[in-house]
Amino acid sequence: MSIRTERLSAVIQRDLGKIIQKGYQRSGSFITVTKVDVTEDLLIAKVFLSVYAPGKDEDAIFAYLEDQKVNLRKELASKIRHQVRRIPELYFINDETAEYVEKMENLFQKIRKERQQRKSDSDE
Repeated sequence: MSIRTERLSAVIQRDLGKIIQKGYQRSGSFITVTKVDVTEDLLIAKVFLSVYAPGKDEDAIFAYLEDQKVNLRKELASKIRHQVRRIPELYFINDETAEYVEKMENLFQKIRKERQQRKSDSDE
């Protein structure tokens, strides 16, 4: 990845994160832009989103953002129009890193408990 694409990724992540937090948060949900990957030709931006929505359907939130993609892109364009010739097309991707980390942590806790149980059984 070139320096230009890295800079544009960081700018899009920061500005799009602010836009989403300001106007597109659903009640009771928290949406975070965790990463943005921009193609070398700067025409496509893959936006990785982490959604915390207890008791709500994440797919509905992504569907809502897809419906609002044109408006999001316009708002983003107003912020970064002096930095790029064309505003990248936005593709939203669910970032499941946090869920994966939680799953792995639960597995490690289970292993620790089993080890402690085996150790206490062998000491008796």
